Amino acid sequence: MPRTRWEPFAELWREMENFRREMDRLFERWGFESFGWPELGLGYPAVNIWEDESNVYAEAELPGMNLEDLEIYVTGRNQLTIKGERKAPQVEKGTWLRQERPFGAFHRIITLPVDVDADKVEARLQHGVLTITMPKCAECRPKKIPVRAE
Repeated sequence: MPRTRWEPFAELWREMENFRREMDRLFERWGFESFGWPELGLGYPAVNIWEDESNVYAEAELPGMNLEDLEIYVTGRNQLTIKGERKAPQVEKGTWLRQERPFGAFHRIITLPVDVDADKVEARLQHGVLTITMPKCAECRPKKIPVRAE
């Protein structure tokens, strides 16, 4: 039977991460950005967000994730939620010597800088990278205003 090496502080770090996430959710409900604590690296995927004239893009590193374990939502017009669960790896024979890759459920809520059209959002998972393309609302895109001389 495989054995798992006991990590005495792993549960403490998980609980601290859960507390940090709950504080973030509380502040986001009140309309503030994240509380600002650094992520502890347990459960959250790393995310990059950028924009061009037409779209907002998000990329998240999710190596080893299965599509059926991943959910993406856009709520309101500017809240992106990435939710999922990375299954704990199983060792058939042997004993863990080090287990640093995070596993378990994660839930990330990101406030976007502009409103997006939720009906046109597209997401794809390729080579462990989730890419989300979110078209900006037509009324949110920059409009060039002609200036007349008088």
